[in-house]
Amino acid sequence: MELLSNLGLGFSVAGSFANLAFCLIGAILGTLIGVLPGIGATATIAMLLPITFQLEPVSSLIMLAGIYYGAQYGGSTTAILINMPGESSSAVTAIDGYQMARKGRAGAALAICAIGSFFAGTVSTFLVAIFAPWLTEQALKFGAAEYFSLMVLGLVMSVVLAHGSIVKALAMVVLGLLLGVVGTDIYTGTPRFTMGITEYADGLNFVALAVGVFGIAEILRNLEDESETREVMTASVRNLWPTREDFRAMVGPVLRGTGIGSLLGILPGGGAILASFASYTMEKKISKNPQEFGKGAIAGVAGPESANNAGAQTSFIPLLTLGIPANPVMALMIGAMIIQGIVPGPSVVTDQPELFWGIIASMWIGNLMLVVLNLPLIGLWVKLLTVPYYILFPIIMAMCSIGVYSVASNTFDLYAVAFFGLLGYLMSKLRFEPAPLLLGFVLGPLLEENLRRAMILSRGDATTFVTRPISLTLLLMSLGVLVLVLLPAIRKGRDEVFVESEG
Repeated sequence: MELLSNLGLGFSVAGSFANLAFCLIGAILGTLIGVLPGIGATATIAMLLPITFQLEPVSSLIMLAGIYYGAQYGGSTTAILINMPGESSSAVTAIDGYQMARKGRAGAALAICAIGSFFAGTVSTFLVAIFAPWLTEQALKFGAAEYFSLMVLGLVMSVVLAHGSIVKALAMVVLGLLLGVVGTDIYTGTPRFTMGITEYADGLNFVALAVGVFGIAEILRNLEDESETREVMTASVRNLWPTREDFRAMVGPVLRGTGIGSLLGILPGGGAILASFASYTMEKKISKNPQEFGKGAIAGVAGPESANNAGAQTSFIPLLTLGIPANPVMALMIGAMIIQGIVPGPSVVTDQPELFWGIIASMWIGNLMLVVLNLPLIGLWVKLLTVPYYILFPIIMAMCSIGVYSVASNTFDLYAVAFFGLLGYLMSKLRFEPAPLLLGFVLGPLLEENLRRAMILSRGDATTFVTRPISLTLLLMSLGVLVLVLLPAIRKGRDEVFVESEG
């Protein structure tokens, strides 16, 4: 009964006219971003962070959440129509989705994605509603030592699940941690690593770093690829309702994909990407006709698409209960909460239940909006694919600059955006993934604060981290994950996952 009353509170908050409007704006904008190749939810949310400063906390987070899972829907459109995923988690959908489009079944493929995504989103939303309060109760038992160990585990997982070299991912985490300690020491008030620049006294601007590393760097990368020609399967977008045989073929994959995505989405680093590939691998292994995969298999579309949407929803569980981001988008959501003066963590559900349950209820409302809007608007999304990028990028650049400046009206932040944009572009050329950097930057100050607090409470005794059972368990899990991923067989399998997801 308590769950029903909490959900009732959530729907009353999310169902207000203002919050419905922001949910709709987020869903449409997220779909648009997912459709336009190369922009992505992370860059978009980074660009829109300054806008949230002017909104109510619930409205701003509902809109940002809508952008995130809306992008999962939109990413499948480009994956199917032009064989180019709008979102990295839709990469696996492109394998069979594009082949269905080439056979004149793009409409059915798009409908299968929408229906599977809605079902997965609905199930995983209720899982968030069921398990998030329980996890919050457990988190309230955590002390400084437990939080430190938990954040170590989160950073280790972000390294393990990052693309490419583990050493490079670890280097990005360390760089993020170093950038996170720039500013004034929280205990002594002493400036650290400010190089005498007064603008650094309050630390580096999170919005400037996020917009630069993700937004500006993404624009520079896309300008390199502007010369590529793409075949758009527009003529085959018809018969948007799957046949009875299609429904029979998609039921099993959707159910299995939802289960896999709901579980793996909680993992820090890239659970949604991993979930979509894991679903595809499972469907291929258990299929009676594995030779159909890669040639337009319905299971190869329904399973991964359900998995990545379920993963997108359940990634909110560690955010809402522990204040730990499961991926770069969740790190940006934490940034939005901090901008609004909200301390992420287990106190949110007790101190601000309207915010907590309002976000959860908005997930289901947003998924319903997406499934109702997406199919009728397919024609519009197809036309947008023909807009040249050289027309889009100046508008995006202007939005980035205006947004960052509006946060603190500080021209220094614009220089920071330019610097981090060039840094992000350079990192992409050298195959350094920026996601671990952002997670390190967000978790760095919290990691330091809990480390120092734990040491103060234990009177300088470092064994406090291993004498407390929960803290010891989390540290052993971190060590175990690192050891496992360094084993040759595991490392080879991990590399194959991300080669496939990038293809």
